[in-house]
Amino acid sequence: MTEFSERYGPWAVIAGGSDGIGASFAHALARRGLNLVLLARRAQVLGALAAKVRAAHGVEVRTVVVDLSAPQAIAELAAATADLEIGLYIANAGGDDSSELFLDKDLDTHHALVRRNCLSVIEAAYRFGGPMVSRGRGGVILATSGAAWAGGVHLAAYGATKAFDLILAEALWAEWHDLGVDVLALVITATDTPSLHRALDAKGGYSGALADPDDVASTALDHLGDGPTWMCGSGNPLGPPPVGTLTRREAVLRMSGRAPAAEGQSTTGT
Repeated sequence: MTEFSERYGPWAVIAGGSDGIGASFAHALARRGLNLVLLARRAQVLGALAAKVRAAHGVEVRTVVVDLSAPQAIAELAAATADLEIGLYIANAGGDDSSELFLDKDLDTHHALVRRNCLSVIEAAYRFGGPMVSRGRGGVILATSGAAWAGGVHLAAYGATKAFDLILAEALWAEWHDLGVDVLALVITATDTPSLHRALDAKGGYSGALADPDDVASTALDHLGDGPTWMCGSGNPLGPPPVGTLTRREAVLRMSGRAPAAEGQSTTGT
């Protein structure tokens, strides 16, 4: 058994583990000798990935089909894994496939996003983190986003939930780091995933560079012990945040795709 699997094994849970970065995490962890529990909504896609991982790496893989926006989702996951020792939990679900103004989405959609990105994450951290702390080893990765740095157009609820995940991960790192449990807030840049392409297509496409999901997953695992925060794609991934030198207004304007006004110039009406 490798040092990684001894510290974070024998089982890892990947919430949002059907494609994109979740699939990359699955292969990367299996290569490191961990057995996997893959959690997602789409049974067919989830089952296909599980079969590929088993065939490629010879590890055990369980699948749990559940919608993380459902109130009982994490309780169902806990019941389905009650006989397993979970040494690593990765909260990778919670992307926003649509890019719309706050009032253009119905209230139920906002509620579902909060349940998926906030309530399910805090419940999973509580249910799975407790046994890790008791054992004195383990890890938690909460995937967040650059949308957490400041508010912006089309990002109201999504950015707020990702800011929640960022602060939660950093606080848990502060509480658990000296107890043997590593927690990482993984700030993900624009990455070549199906969910991102759905969001970008809704906005007319995207011509910028996209990160490779395999690179994101492997980097996160390599730096799991370097928390509390790792900013993918940054020249200085440990900080400071890219908006750290801006005023809050300037940061919001930049997140909204608008250039901040020149010093002394009014921003009324922008």
